[in-house]
Amino acid sequence: MSARYTVGIDLGTSHTVVAYAPLAAAAGPACIALLPIPQLVGPGEVADSALLPSVRYHPAPGELSAAQLQLPWPAPPDAQEPPDAPPAVLGRYAQALGAQVPGRLVASAKSWLSHAGVNRTAAILPWGAGDGVATVSPVQASASYLAHVRAAWNVRFADAPLEQQDIVLTVPASFDEGARALTLEAARRAGLPTLRLLEEPQAAFHDWLFRHRASLAAELEGARLVLVCDVGGGTTDLTLIQVEPGPQGLPQLTRIGVGEHLMLGGDNMDMALARLVEQRLGASAPLPAARFAQLVQRCRLAKEQLLAPQAPDHATITLLGAGARLIGGAASATVSRTEVERLVVDGFLPEEGADVRPQRRRTGLVEWGLPYPADAAITRHVAEFLARHASAPDAVALPDTLLLNGGVFRAPALAQRLEHTLARWRGAPVRLLHNDAPDVAVARGAVAYALVRAARVPELGHGIGGGAARSYFLVLEGHSGPLRGICVLPRGTQEGVVVALREHTFALRLGQAVRFHLVSSLATTPWQAGDLVDLPDGAMSASTAEQGDLAFQPLPPLQTVLPLPPGQQRKDVRVQLTATMTEVGTLEMHCTRTEDPGQRWLLAFQLRTDADTAAQPPAAPASHPRLPDAVALIEHIFGSSAHKPDAKEVRQLRTRLERLLGKREDWDVALLRALFDALWARARRRRRSAEHERTWFNLAGYCLRPGVGAPLDAWRVEQIWTLFAQGLQYASDSANWSEWWTLWRRAAAGLQQPEQLVLLEALVGHLEAVASAPRGKSPLHGSYDDMVRLAASLEQVPIAHRIDVGHWLLERLQRPTESPQSWWAVGRVGARVPLYGSAHHVVPPDTAAAWLQVLLAQDWKTVEPAAFAAAQIARCSGDRARDVPEPLRAEVIRRLVAAKAPPGWSAMVREAVQLDEADQRRSFGETLPPGLQLIAAPV
Repeated sequence: MSARYTVGIDLGTSHTVVAYAPLAAAAGPACIALLPIPQLVGPGEVADSALLPSVRYHPAPGELSAAQLQLPWPAPPDAQEPPDAPPAVLGRYAQALGAQVPGRLVASAKSWLSHAGVNRTAAILPWGAGDGVATVSPVQASASYLAHVRAAWNVRFADAPLEQQDIVLTVPASFDEGARALTLEAARRAGLPTLRLLEEPQAAFHDWLFRHRASLAAELEGARLVLVCDVGGGTTDLTLIQVEPGPQGLPQLTRIGVGEHLMLGGDNMDMALARLVEQRLGASAPLPAARFAQLVQRCRLAKEQLLAPQAPDHATITLLGAGARLIGGAASATVSRTEVERLVVDGFLPEEGADVRPQRRRTGLVEWGLPYPADAAITRHVAEFLARHASAPDAVALPDTLLLNGGVFRAPALAQRLEHTLARWRGAPVRLLHNDAPDVAVARGAVAYALVRAARVPELGHGIGGGAARSYFLVLEGHSGPLRGICVLPRGTQEGVVVALREHTFALRLGQAVRFHLVSSLATTPWQAGDLVDLPDGAMSASTAEQGDLAFQPLPPLQTVLPLPPGQQRKDVRVQLTATMTEVGTLEMHCTRTEDPGQRWLLAFQLRTDADTAAQPPAAPASHPRLPDAVALIEHIFGSSAHKPDAKEVRQLRTRLERLLGKREDWDVALLRALFDALWARARRRRRSAEHERTWFNLAGYCLRPGVGAPLDAWRVEQIWTLFAQGLQYASDSANWSEWWTLWRRAAAGLQQPEQLVLLEALVGHLEAVASAPRGKSPLHGSYDDMVRLAASLEQVPIAHRIDVGHWLLERLQRPTESPQSWWAVGRVGARVPLYGSAHHVVPPDTAAAWLQVLLAQDWKTVEPAAFAAAQIARCSGDRARDVPEPLRAEVIRRLVAAKAPPGWSAMVREAVQLDEADQRRSFGETLPPGLQLIAAPV
């Protein structure tokens, strides 16, 4: 069935909007309408609205009856929704319920889709949800809004199902390939597998173009550079569009610049107001995360009221009590219009010069687990964006025309402030293009874009050109010299154009996983396909943007396994790469066999399933000049030759490698992984003797640590995991058990949750056996500390298991014979900021607070591991859902100072900071490879 309508869907942080237009030419001049979306507005009460608030409320069992949740369509079964939980409420009624009941509202799912620091496919929302509250993933939350839209459409247009229409779904221009792919996954789960993506600022401008198509030349007369500033609930999206004279008197429009990803919008303003009101409510301590989220919802309504035209002078914000004290425990505070204007207008759009840049700090604001920019001043980010796209150094590309979009600019004070600031920078007035409906312009513009592509709007010609917003580079590894990249798709490449790297050939092995690392750049440099560029230090670090270097941004890696024909042995094949910007709006890459172009393999983006494993930097490219000699040493010990080295030779392998390659603490990631690969190729011969096995475990674990950080690490960990089922050959040797557990601790960051659960189950059995057996009767006794350290290092296991481990350790620590190093393990289990895991696996703050009381009872001057454990558990993450109460943190700081602990320990408890090298080494248990930093959910 062919499509009858073009449909535009704005899946916004705050609202979801749907617009549509008939495709048939017989329908007459194109006319765009908004879809009225039925939604609950009260118990059992349904009303239509063009805006569907992008929130969902998870009611408690028995809170709402089935009749009170009834919509005009039957609820389809969905295996992705929380099992055995009442159906979620979406839309306006969810918003109202969330303002009354804390801890049950899922909001800002779109912001979570772009947050690479957590597992975005894991059930983590509502963030900080209490026991008994159903949770969903950011992807599933987004899918539920799209599924609601689909059901609403299909009721109204039963003969033209939404899934069969021409759909354009909008995303922020700054969304990277990972966030775009997750958006497509959400649409697929909602039953919308076929659609196109469009950048939101382009959609907003297409909406303006469509509404002014009859007088476009006159409307844009004299315009040369248009800034589209789209500030919604969760993001600030900036786009520059160049206007030039075109054929037949039509302006020629080219998108020439796209801003970086800024998680900065109305949500940040609401939270800033909530923090002000929180101080006035008279609470003795900061509100818990769930109640603060409730306050934010109340403040959002007050902000919109006080910044609207003809606003009142004051507004009262009431926070209801909790539980039985719903009414009696309520507290209120009054804010004035002047205060809100000063806080929001001056705080987020300060009047400053065009030379002022955003402040760069080691950490930004973290609220509900989301990493917001360190500087919330939107005007500074605009100035930096314009400077980046200027034609001359130290200049600023000053636009003469401005289009504002997003719900934030419904407030005249905010719109006027940005307009006046740009005019002051320019020294002349800026033409403001009228946007009659910022809340719905993106959805309407998505339809206008599709109509332009279908040649239904001849007055607009081809619409906005510009092609790919970024240049894409393949990171070249394994060569000497600085890290380099090769341009695989230049900025400006049009959709559907295949770019082939014919001058470069790669050797890949059939039947073996292969992974490519990519970076993208928004720079205006006119790179061409095949150009080689030097990548700056830190180009592959996920934290580069926070440090102010925005030239290159890492993307999720591309990986595939080239199929091995049955009956054939693994062999290398020569391939060439091609890249395309698809019509869907995503980057697609293939590798093609040079000898047989018919053999072509898609390289799929490996979206992370655990926090940050995909964003780790690749191995440093330099190879050690003595590496061949080092491999020869490994071959001498673990090779297949007739030579049988004695036990002393085996034990001396590590020493001989250090004489050859230098101190092992200085071995870089590339060298370490090359040594691991050499060891893995000879893994079968680790069983020759107890010394062989012990040495192999020690070196393999050391060279693979921390299990992430280099190309193909996921594949390496997958391979080495096959050894776990085989176990030890020399199980009677205590030293071998010690190296066995150390191997898995070193590789733990690369293990997924199922593997970590298998490890934990094995550890529990062994630890219980050791605890109950007479000392010295089992070879496992000598590896007790190693088992404890491994159990504490499993950051991917569910929270309940981590709590059990912590309680078990604290019980053991009541015995005078327990090793003081078990305090380190308590700190690792209860840490507020994981070293590599997703933040949603962190032990709840109430549990952590109880553990801190036990730690505070110790003498930290004599038990130093207890002091560091307390610092880890009391560490400030900036996230209310994780941090322990401030009075308890203050007591920990007092005790650390009294114990003369390193100043950095007190600093990490006082404010959100990153660990220095020494404290990261202490937390991890040993040094990390040079240049490699574990990155968990940002602090």
